Amino acid sequence: MSDEKKLTILGHLEELRRRLLRSAVVVGVTTTICFFFTDKVIQILIRPASGIELIYIRLTEMIATYVKVALVAGIVLALPYLLYELVRFVSPALTRTEKRYFYALLPSSILFFLAGAALCYFFFLPPALNFLLNFGSDIATPLITIENYVSIVTMLLFWVGLSFEMPLVIFFLAGIGVVSPRALSRKRKWAVLGAFVLGAIITPTIDPVNQSIVAGTLVVLYEISIWLAKLAAWRRRKRPVPAAAAQE
Repeated sequence: MSDEKKLTILGHLEELRRRLLRSAVVVGVTTTICFFFTDKVIQILIRPASGIELIYIRLTEMIATYVKVALVAGIVLALPYLLYELVRFVSPALTRTEKRYFYALLPSSILFFLAGAALCYFFFLPPALNFLLNFGSDIATPLITIENYVSIVTMLLFWVGLSFEMPLVIFFLAGIGVVSPRALSRKRKWAVLGAFVLGAIITPTIDPVNQSIVAGTLVVLYEISIWLAKLAAWRRRKRPVPAAAAQE
């Protein structure tokens, strides 16, 4: 390996270290700010399970839960800056066309994530929590710890929100020619199977109804992704970019 290549690799690693350090500082600041509003965030999280009485059984459990909620809220609050650092780091490796798609989709990625989390909060959580709280309640009385409840709810909100990024990711990949609508259509049956597997993993219940709701949402998102891929492919054919002009 040449000295120039070694220096280039070391330079990228140093840049990555700086950006990770700045991102950690920003997350630390936003987490500290969110810590003062954690009680309100927890009240919002427990609202879908109306009437539930949460407990804690370990001396440090409540403070640990506060820190966990503050950290998750801090990451969400710092998400625009984290995406900015990501864009700045990967930007030199992208062509002009890829940059155009990447920059155009960044604001939408935040909106899609929030839309997925909101859908989960208002439509997925209530039936899932109702099932968990009432299953076997005639045999035993449920005593739910605050740490267990917050962990399940935040995990479900995160993964459903993340799954809503799929149409944007596929639109980006189709726009730069990595995937094609025809290939996505051919793999539809595997996508449906994967949706039900993911639905079983994401949903914290064994209730097939709740799992089917999540899986059905993933299937719909996949179908939307195919149509977005067709749109991206059409735009790519409409305005082809010469190979020489695609590089900066």
